[in-house]
Amino acid sequence: MTVDDSASSASHGAGGSGSGPVTPIGRDQHSPHHEVDHTAQPTADPLAIRLEQLILGAERRYTPFQAARSAGVSMELASRFWRAMGFADIGQAKALTEADVLALRRLAGLVEAGLLSEPMAVQVARSTGQTTARLAEWQIDSFLEGLTEPPEPGMTRTEVTYPLVELLLPELEEFLVYVWRRQLAAATGRVVQVADDEEMVDRRLAVGFADLVGFTRLTRRLEEEELGELVEAFETTAADLVAAHGGRLIKTLGDEVLYCADDAATAAEIALRLIETMEADAQMPELRVGIAFGTVTTRMGDVFGTTVNLASRLTSIAPKDAVLVDGAMAEELGRTRAAPVSEKEAKEAEVAAQAAHAASGKGPGTSRVSAPPYRFALQPMWQRPVRGLGVVEPWLLTRRAPKIPG
Repeated sequence: MTVDDSASSASHGAGGSGSGPVTPIGRDQHSPHHEVDHTAQPTADPLAIRLEQLILGAERRYTPFQAARSAGVSMELASRFWRAMGFADIGQAKALTEADVLALRRLAGLVEAGLLSEPMAVQVARSTGQTTARLAEWQIDSFLEGLTEPPEPGMTRTEVTYPLVELLLPELEEFLVYVWRRQLAAATGRVVQVADDEEMVDRRLAVGFADLVGFTRLTRRLEEEELGELVEAFETTAADLVAAHGGRLIKTLGDEVLYCADDAATAAEIALRLIETMEADAQMPELRVGIAFGTVTTRMGDVFGTTVNLASRLTSIAPKDAVLVDGAMAEELGRTRAAPVSEKEAKEAEVAAQAAHAASGKGPGTSRVSAPPYRFALQPMWQRPVRGLGVVEPWLLTRRAPKIPG
């Protein structure tokens, strides 16, 4: 996948706000690929039935119509909620539980109480469904499959699956709620600190794309298992670095990651750390990073807008193992004294610091008045046209080498 492909998907990822024609549950012919059949027809496999009852915590006893009626919700609204959560069409099979009724009742109750509008309730259902569907798929594909390898010869995987799920389920459920609460607290804190109400949705952020160079060639050369290990190592490293340095990972797309930060210096530090970490790993291909600073629309955990598209385009033209930033990012780094806008400015700051030191009358051996501790250096590059965004002047971002005393 190219960076431009990713930008295109990011630009269109906010579709489906709950508006539009209502169709029966699961009958939408353009359902996204992430939809998972959480409510399929009951299976005849005894172990599958026992596992399902264990995980759902109740037996199937309602058809969709009965569940909607028990919840006091119209079938039309229930279908919208189920579709948003990614549930497949089950016709009128008896496949729903008390939990399904309670979930409908809660969502509808929030709308009736005026706490959420109906479109917002649908968005809540969609964002929750998409996130948990991906989590569940990962846990089954990577986590449970590895843990349920038969511990002894002659044992089947099915013989160890049920007791393992029985032990893990309550622990993973509590851990999921714990992480969600921590993330919710952090997100709420960021929003309430914004002075302007309009900035709660359209905020000024630094947005960065990091892209592995030559990934398409790697897919042809490496075995599937090797490629999977490389992608996992890249995503894990990127996620850890972004979190550790105060950024937020928006999404990973195999060969690239999208992250953002509230301030320019944090985004710049993350970008350079990513480059330095990947360079130190001989198994990793080169990396390139693009960062833009500006107004960003946040929606369902994703980010959209011209700033995001510009960061993507900068990544596509960045040299290997290098970071390109836009003019607004360079200006913000200068404004916050994280980088001089020019070497002339840096020299003037150093001269001013030396003059202040001399004026203080302090003798040799005393502490010197230092110039601003710039962390980064910026070098203007040639202006160039960028598809869909006109002419931009990128800046090459590097670490500023510390000045040797003496």
